[in-house]
This record gives sequence, C-alpha cells and structure tokens, in this order.
Amino acid sequence: MRTTRATNATLALALTALAGCASVPTPTPGDPLEGLNRTVFKVNDTVDTYALKPVAKGYKWAVPQPVRSSVTNFFSNIGDVYVAANELLQLKIADGVGDIMRVVINTVFGVGGLFDVATLAQLPKHSADFGVTLGHYGVPSGPYLVLPLLGPSTVRDATGLIVDYYGNPLSYVNPSSVSWALYGLNLVNTRANLLTTVDVLSAAAIDKYSFIRNAYLQRRRFLISGTDGSDGVPNYDEDSLPKYDDGSAPAAASGAQAASAPAASGPAAASTPASAPAPASGADGTQDDSQTVPGQQYVPPTHGGLPGFHLPH
Repeated sequence: MRTTRATNATLALALTALAGCASVPTPTPGDPLEGLNRTVFKVNDTVDTYALKPVAKGYKWAVPQPVRSSVTNFFSNIGDVYVAANELLQLKIADGVGDIMRVVINTVFGVGGLFDVATLAQLPKHSADFGVTLGHYGVPSGPYLVLPLLGPSTVRDATGLIVDYYGNPLSYVNPSSVSWALYGLNLVNTRANLLTTVDVLSAAAIDKYSFIRNAYLQRRRFLISGTDGSDGVPNYDEDSLPKYDDGSAPAAASGAQAASAPAASGPAAASTPASAPAPASGADGTQDDSQTVPGQQYVPPTHGGLPGFHLPH
C-alpha cells in the first residue's frame, strides 16, 4: 500500500512539473503550443545527446565516407519513389516523371541506388511528402508541433505522416527484423551526416528552438509555394522571442529535430529554407557529406508498427 501511494505521489509530482514546463511566460504569437513544444524539444534533445549522437559518432568513425554516401544514396533512391507519387498527386507532371527517371537510372546504372548517377545526368532531386501535397491543395498547416522523437512538424504534417507511412516502400519489408535493421541503419546514417551541421547550429543559434521552428516553417512554405514564406509564416524574429526571468538559454537542438527542421523534408541535409549550401571539405581533406542526407524517409517495422523518425532533406 505504501509503495502504491509513493508511486502515485511521484507520478503526481512528475505531471505537475511537466505542466509547469509546458507554460511560457511570453508565448510567441503564432505558436500557441510553445510551452508543450519546448518541453518535448528538451526531451528529444536529451535522447539525442545521450543515445543517438554517440552512436552516430561511432558509426562515422568506423564506416568510411564512401560507404556512408552509398547508404545515403540507397535510402534516397527509395525515397524518390514516394516523392514521385506526391509530385504526380500535385499534378507536377514534369517533376514527377523526372523523379521516376531518377529511380530508374539510379537503380539500373547506380547499382541498386548506391550511386547517384541521375544527378550526374542533370536530373534534379525534389522533395515532397503528403503534408506538402495537402498544403498544395490549400489545407492550412495548423499550429507548429514538436512530436516526441519525430521532431518538428505541424498539425497538417503530423496527419500526413499516416499516409507517408503506408506510402514508403520500406513499410512493406518482411520480416520485421529486416525492417527494423533498415530503420536503424537509415536513422544512424542520417544522424552521422548531420553531426557537423547540428554542432554549427548549436554554436550559432541564440534560441535553438525558435531557429529550428522558423527554418522548418519557411522550408515547408518553400516546398509548397516556392516562396520563402516571409508573407505567410508568423514573425519569429529576435524581438518576438519569449523572455525568461532566469536568463537561461533553451535546450540545444536535438539531432532528430535538426535533421527534420533545417533540413526540412524529411531525412534531409540541414539546408536553409530556400537553398542548400554546398558540401564542405573536412579537416582531413575528404568531402563532408553532412549536407547530403536522403529525402523524407520513414523506415518503420512491418505492417501495424509505428512510423519511423521524420527525417529530413
């Protein structure tokens, strides 16, 4: 009995603390869920710091860069199948046909997608998911929303995840052990590709949460309308940021979120809302592939499982 009461008291205190964390003294206009979002953001960052990031560092140390690039190209080629489907749903026929040609060329001449031959053939890579398709037809985004483990999203994009799950070819991989293995490989490889980008973000951004929120919303706006979103995204400049009495800085950006936000469209490089910077060279003279992360990917277990991480483009 005493154990039960102690457990209930602990849960009550935890819920009270969570409710307190879910409030912001000065919520940002346009982000009504900011308090809750910041709490989830901190949880995601903790998971990334103590679990995902160390594994990604070990993976990058152990696996040569050419092999990591091939893994990136493989999942990117699979993602192009779903990108093409969404482009056709949006009646962007030329882009959709181009994406189909990318899949065919990379699969046939790129050894199953391990090499990106289509880009060398001047076929541009696009990024699209069902959230973008809904936005294309005028469905409002709704409030900004940070999902546990999945990272930055909106109410509209979170709804689109259901269709994204069933639209991903890897959702139909059997047995489940193979699907989980592919899920883990894609996740760790993507996080390893974003190590440099996330470190730069952590050092440069004053408020990582606001920076990622702004970059994500602008990127989604760009994918839908081709503009940077300055006329349709709430103002998240420095003057509108919430004020904190203790002056403490918000939590650092989590890897899974940074992978989804600045990179926008799901497993992507941490590109700016309107353009992606060219890959930089590392200190050892090799090319840094932190900007070449596959497009929106979901690598869930077999039927009936939950979607995988919302990884960026």
